[in-house]
Amino acid sequence: MTGSALTDSALKRARLAQNLTQEEAADQLNEITGGATDASLLSAWESGRKRTGVRNRRALSQLYRERSEVLFAHQDGRDTASALEATGTDVVVRVLTRYTDLVEAMVEVVAGAREHLVVTGSRSREKAYLAAIETAVAQQPDLVHYRVLYGPPRHRGLSEHLVRLLELRDPGERRNGVKTLHIGLVEPLEAMERYFVASETAAVVPLPSFHGGAEGFDCGVLLGREAAVGLVQHGREACASARPVETLEAVRALPVRHGATPGLGEA
Repeated sequence: MTGSALTDSALKRARLAQNLTQEEAADQLNEITGGATDASLLSAWESGRKRTGVRNRRALSQLYRERSEVLFAHQDGRDTASALEATGTDVVVRVLTRYTDLVEAMVEVVAGAREHLVVTGSRSREKAYLAAIETAVAQQPDLVHYRVLYGPPRHRGLSEHLVRLLELRDPGERRNGVKTLHIGLVEPLEAMERYFVASETAAVVPLPSFHGGAEGFDCGVLLGREAAVGLVQHGREACASARPVETLEAVRALPVRHGATPGLGEA
């Protein structure tokens, strides 16, 4: 996660997770409240320079679908971790110690995505997981999907998955003015690879094996909304700085790096 994402308030991260500019968020807020909030006032709320009133707090919680205690912790002199603890929301929802639990949780994150789905890593090969992503893209036209590659695909199955995504959606098209498919390759190739899948409500981060083996990734953690929002933003920023790989020709030109780690193949 970037330094800016770590220091941003939960209120700002909630807006970014919905892919809203401050002007757009202010307009939607005003539709709920009948008020006259503008982008400069929203910015002051997000930075903590001004406190949000009761009516707008209630409306922003409705707009972002998040607890008031979390969204406005920075205004109330409480850190986000304390706010999450006070409201009974754990950052780590569950530790996934078995491979089957890990795959099931990743599929559930994908199936539950409605607004954003961010997937990072170049080692995916679990068929059920890749199929779930393709189903989500096919069945939810408003879902914005980001795939961030760290180096070429490690398995033929991932390369074929990217081709299927491009057959399902054209990255050059816009739905309601929004681009809904982003595929990017992070360069240089020496960049540290990240593995996670995140939606606007939950995320899974695969971890090195608890059961032995130096390079297996068959365990992980299921994270709640607050962490997921931060990971969505991290993935979007990584994709924005990556080299686009958004045509069939570009995907098919990527070499497949065979002989990768046995196991899940990360996100």
